Amino acid sequence: MASQQSDALADLYRDWGQRIAKDPGMPLESFRAIFDEWPTVTAEPDGVHFREDVVADLPVIWCEPDGADEKRLLICFHGGGYVTSSRHTHRKMFGHVARAAQATAVIVEYGRTPENPHPGPVTDGLSAYRWALDAGYEPSRIGLVGDSAGGGLAVATALAARQAELPAPGAVYLMSAWLDLRASGESYDQNAGTDLVVSRPVMLSLAPMLLGETGDLDDPLANPIVADLSGFPPTLLQVGSHETLLDDSRVFADRARQAGADARVEVEPDMQHVFQFLAGTAPEADEAIERAGSWLQSTLQA
Repeated sequence: MASQQSDALADLYRDWGQRIAKDPGMPLESFRAIFDEWPTVTAEPDGVHFREDVVADLPVIWCEPDGADEKRLLICFHGGGYVTSSRHTHRKMFGHVARAAQATAVIVEYGRTPENPHPGPVTDGLSAYRWALDAGYEPSRIGLVGDSAGGGLAVATALAARQAELPAPGAVYLMSAWLDLRASGESYDQNAGTDLVVSRPVMLSLAPMLLGETGDLDDPLANPIVADLSGFPPTLLQVGSHETLLDDSRVFADRARQAGADARVEVEPDMQHVFQFLAGTAPEADEAIERAGSWLQSTLQA
């Protein structure tokens, strides 16, 4: 049974749904402003210091936990359907992840759609990864982290690194990842009545914005669920049982394991999309992030 504290995220999503339903033609900036409210349910992480910077010509926020291993780096990509949100909306949540992993983290502000359609976001993600390698970070100690669309971008960045013949990152951590642009998972139907923010019509409307005029649903850098996952880095996927995106994680993990990769899925009972936003305020989020942090510590070894 979900904790009472977790109701805060469900209430936020209900409010968003009501406001969007009242104004289905709202301007893009108004739509984006709604998602800027995401961090209102997240507590400030203790012992984490933040600073703005620019790397690879991309605005970033550094998350620097007290006592972190400075040689362990998390490159973090925010969710929001590639359309909304920013490094600022996700600062606190990724700060909690960095602290749990005892790693330095950098939250990348990649170009959003529709202004920056595919391959724009993955080009930005790969630029950030190249920067980390050039800065001297060992690939085995770099983790790619993302939620929702940012999870898709984390996977695409790892795939793009392979295409570019760069060494693979040491780990990939995904939260409620959006990995199937066709929205073909059965969980879209099974959880249509429990997911308060993600639906098949919504995702099918966002996919063309990502693809733009020249994108292809069979391009694995846009639609990671179709990728060849041979040699893919160890991957941890966390997702809520109430999510329509549940099968994105399950199917991706199954395909990764079939290709010989190490992939594991943790399904949190009764949880909504990116329930880790409840970090510092609900036990489900704190425990999931602690598990992920321990996994990242053990996986990102020299």
